[in-house]
Amino acid sequence: MDFLTKTLSRFLFSVPILIFGLFHFMNTQAMAGMVPQWIPGSAFWVILTGIALIAAAVGIMARVWDYWAGFLLGIMLLIFALTIHLPAAIGGDQMGMTMLLKDTAMAAGAWMYAGYLARRI
Repeated sequence: MDFLTKTLSRFLFSVPILIFGLFHFMNTQAMAGMVPQWIPGSAFWVILTGIALIAAAVGIMARVWDYWAGFLLGIMLLIFALTIHLPAAIGGDQMGMTMLLKDTAMAAGAWMYAGYLARRI
């Protein structure tokens, strides 16, 4: 049971995070359009968050600074939810609501990982 709850779940959580990070590089211009207008340098933020997603995924998979990887990933995902997806959801966009719920749930998952499974350094 430990293999399922501690090892396999760690990879099932972090592989999609890694893929999301890669998408930031593959679709930079399309994702730059999602950055709120009041934030300058949208492509820069897309690349930076792509790097952060990949770093968090690798940290969790390799269990290197995985507490901080999970903790900071949760903060970043909640920022995405509040600044990008909440305004879209309030505006009536169903995809915005879906993304809001996904990022909020993933932020909670990242914090649960940090709180219960990550190594403390």
